[in-house]
Amino acid sequence: MTPVELSRTVLRAVRRAVDEGELSVAVPARVVVTPPGPGGRGDYATNIALQLARPAGRPARQVAEILRPHISRTEGVSDVEITGPGFLNIHLDGAATTALVRSIQRGNQHGAQLGAQQDFQGAYGHSDDLRGEVVALRIPYDIRAEVVADALVRIIGSQGGRVEVEHTEPVNLRPVPAAEDPAPLGPDAARWALLYPAAHDRPRITADHLVQRASNPLFRVRYAHARARALHRNATALGFTSTPDDVRDLDEQDAHVRDAHHHPSEDPHEDTPLTTPLVTALAEYPHALAHAAAHRAPDRLARHLVAVADALLAFQHTVLPRGEEKPSAAHRARLALAEAAGTVLAGGLSLLGIDAPDHL
Repeated sequence: MTPVELSRTVLRAVRRAVDEGELSVAVPARVVVTPPGPGGRGDYATNIALQLARPAGRPARQVAEILRPHISRTEGVSDVEITGPGFLNIHLDGAATTALVRSIQRGNQHGAQLGAQQDFQGAYGHSDDLRGEVVALRIPYDIRAEVVADALVRIIGSQGGRVEVEHTEPVNLRPVPAAEDPAPLGPDAARWALLYPAAHDRPRITADHLVQRASNPLFRVRYAHARARALHRNATALGFTSTPDDVRDLDEQDAHVRDAHHHPSEDPHEDTPLTTPLVTALAEYPHALAHAAAHRAPDRLARHLVAVADALLAFQHTVLPRGEEKPSAAHRARLALAEAAGTVLAGGLSLLGIDAPDHL
């Protein structure tokens, strides 16, 4: 379940509460659902109860108590907690994680069937929200404007729209130009250097974009994709493949087995909740892609790819069995999640016009 789907779920909960006479408010046009902040719990949180408290003439926590059962009854939601002054914290069940991975897999299979055609519909994060919309981009003769417009052709196309690029006045897309020629960086690093900063920021054309270190966001994104492909190859060598399943529940089962046999994990990260950040980043990818299209901002997509990459790099050491450990259902589920992350990274880089190598 994505943040967009959860937002609709919360809106339906508000409508039901209004229809049943529990609340007397105007139903808002949209609801913001985000990962929980400090002190929050679960997978996502919303402040809708605080928004509705004043128009409803009730304390925010009371509004939250009214909305809680309506949200809890939704398929894919396992629990809803109320924290602080009235934040609703939503826990997703395992079916939601499994459905997310399968949705990404289906998009990847569809893309493979269409081969080199990059603007296919059906890929994860792609939609027809802009179907029939023609976006006219009028740009100056400038390398950064050209690269941004080229990326927007694909990004807006991923949402069903079509872009027409013209070099004419009045200009409606004029990102701050680069101070020097990015060509010496090579095609991929040059595009990243021009696309990663927001349009109002001047891009840095330096060799930092070429270094293979964690300080380089482009390296982290491409390295994370290469690690996802390596995990697939290594798992094949060990004789197992991925199976979408509820990673978190299986991780808890593994933890219970370790505790029962008094075998604490030798990996200090094993009991860290690494799954949730990766699941959250993958679930938010369609939202990030839609925002990049709506706001003509490829940098939003680039920054989100960095978030996916960082979550995958923190998670990837849990995927393969260690030592004499046999591949388990948890390993197959973790592998499916890692492969899904690799698919999202490859798709996002492709939309930016940047290569995603299998080896790095």
